[in-house]
Amino acid sequence: MTIEPLLSLLLFALVSTITPGGATTLATASGAHFGFRRSIPVIGGFAFGLGSMAGAAAAGLSGVLMALPMLQIAMKTLGSLYLIWLAIRIGRSGQPHEAGQMVRPTGFLAGVWMLWHNPKGWAMTMGAAASFAALTESPIRLGILLGLTFCLIAAFSLAVWCLLGQMLGRLLKTAWQWRVVNISLACLLVISIIPMWNE
Repeated sequence: MTIEPLLSLLLFALVSTITPGGATTLATASGAHFGFRRSIPVIGGFAFGLGSMAGAAAAGLSGVLMALPMLQIAMKTLGSLYLIWLAIRIGRSGQPHEAGQMVRPTGFLAGVWMLWHNPKGWAMTMGAAASFAALTESPIRLGILLGLTFCLIAAFSLAVWCLLGQMLGRLLKTAWQWRVVNISLACLLVISIIPMWNE
């Protein structure tokens, strides 16, 4: 394997994971409300979820999803409902540490669950599997390579968004500032659902 295709894969994974979307919005909100350390489980869940999706796509599971339109619709519906529920939680929350408001961050399993129900993620990882299939002779090796690449790059990208959220959280001093940010993040999360229904 030469370095050029590997660099192309790294760039593809970076651009795919650092651009705004549902996971980046949730990482930002978690950083703003809970700080970086308490957000590590959800970042890990997102990263593991995307990495395992990339590995599964390389192994051929994404073909099953593309062949069963009803399964895709069910996944879109479940994923959308979950993201809307999270958006409502974020939008209705106040300043961190207010009684009864978002008392704990989203966890690892919820992060994995959200990514595995995201058809946009499946389309991205399936595209990566098709585009970079020539990197190895074996689907298993390709799955491992794509899985590790997407997991590590997603962890980096989401950590950046979470740190930006943490910095934003430190700048906010009043209840109305938090209200504006929380409603804005909730709206961005709902907007991030739209592209998955246009595919």
